[in-house]
Amino acid sequence: MSLFAIGDLHLHFQSELKAPGQLREPVWKDHEAVFRRNCERLIRPEDTLVLAGDHSWGRKMAECGKDLDYICSLPGRKILLRGNHDMFWDAKKTEALNRQFAGKLFFLQNNYAAYGDYAIVGTKGYTFEGPFYLRGGRIVDWDRAEEEHAQQLVEREAERLRMSFEAAKADGFSRFIMFLHYPPTNIMERNSVFTAMAERYGAEQVIYAHCHGERRFHDSLEGRHHGVLYRLVSGDYLRWEPLRIL
Repeated sequence: MSLFAIGDLHLHFQSELKAPGQLREPVWKDHEAVFRRNCERLIRPEDTLVLAGDHSWGRKMAECGKDLDYICSLPGRKILLRGNHDMFWDAKKTEALNRQFAGKLFFLQNNYAAYGDYAIVGTKGYTFEGPFYLRGGRIVDWDRAEEEHAQQLVEREAERLRMSFEAAKADGFSRFIMFLHYPPTNIMERNSVFTAMAERYGAEQVIYAHCHGERRFHDSLEGRHHGVLYRLVSGDYLRWEPLRIL
């Protein structure tokens, strides 16, 4: 039994594709077929695959049904995290989605999933991404109003993550793998409320996505930081090969 992860599939079987990178970058050519082949090669029925957000470009369920059918058809148990582009997934309707897809998909939001003696916890997360103002290639200032707004979203997502950890703790779990869609820190940070929470609850790994396109691959923490292992799993970064976490 193994645990795998990947993010940012950005499927569009029923929706119009407008993202410039997906339209022109070679790594995205037939990525659905490449990813399926890699899953079928690596993932067994008893394994678990966590998809770390941005599953579909569909804005409503009617526009992403085939995308979710594609995910359902992949081997193994599938756990989905909410991404910033997952407009079909209203945070208040997570329980309804879990009832609708019971036995097929599990939607991770204000809850947790068991994996052996580990609890898989997570939330979409958030981080301030600018605008940043540069001089000589260095950040000299940033949009303070946007930063303040971002902080409100960070606090909301941190509370959702806390609920995920506490639900698992209440059921007796003490070992955690933590998932975010957004990176745990932005390009100016080494620590954040999310890194602090990982350390406080003793998460062994923090897995995140969202940083895709080569310019973004190294925007956040990688490797060990304060005893926690940080790993990026964006699909194009992994070349569509799910990363084995455990």
